[in-house]
Amino acid sequence: MSHKWLEWAKRIQSLSQAGLAFSKDVYDIERFEELRAISAEIMEEYTELDMKKINELFTNETGYQTPKVDVRGVVFHDNKILMVKEKMDDRWSLPGGFCDIGLSPTENIVKEIKEESGYDVVHRKLIALVDTTKHDHPPLPYHYYKLFIHCEIVGGHASNGLETNGVKFFSKNNLPKLSTGRNTELQIDMLFDYLRNPNGDTVID
Repeated sequence: MSHKWLEWAKRIQSLSQAGLAFSKDVYDIERFEELRAISAEIMEEYTELDMKKINELFTNETGYQTPKVDVRGVVFHDNKILMVKEKMDDRWSLPGGFCDIGLSPTENIVKEIKEESGYDVVHRKLIALVDTTKHDHPPLPYHYYKLFIHCEIVGGHASNGLETNGVKFFSKNNLPKLSTGRNTELQIDMLFDYLRNPNGDTVID
């Protein structure tokens, strides 16, 4: 679950970004820039990110800040779930990533699965839409909504992508080390619950 210091840092960042977007007064702008710097210092103090990376995260956007949307593809075969090995942390996750502007969530996940695993898929159903602050993720610099979308393979073959160096199906009782910023064990359990009962309701939050 989210840590208090992280909630404060992200809230300060959000308020400062909105202030910088809408303020006209030069003194107000200066104050909001200082608030953004304070939020970055909090992140540096309590995470493993260096200040350069934090500043890249916190200064690359303008306008009113909203949660980021992350899509994850859920592909089953022989009661096993498809996962890819992330080069960034050498751990495993469901294929997916940030939604790109100009593409719908389903178009995004079809693209991500192809790029990261080599498989061609079609989307079938939105399994869950969850808020990362309500799940046991490690501290994350942004507030995320995660969409888990069931997809079926229609072609292609397993191959590594630019950001991945492994493609494999795993059973529920034999999961690898997970990239928990991207997906947690409880979320994977939730997806196997869906496999057993595909007609259940979409999970929200």
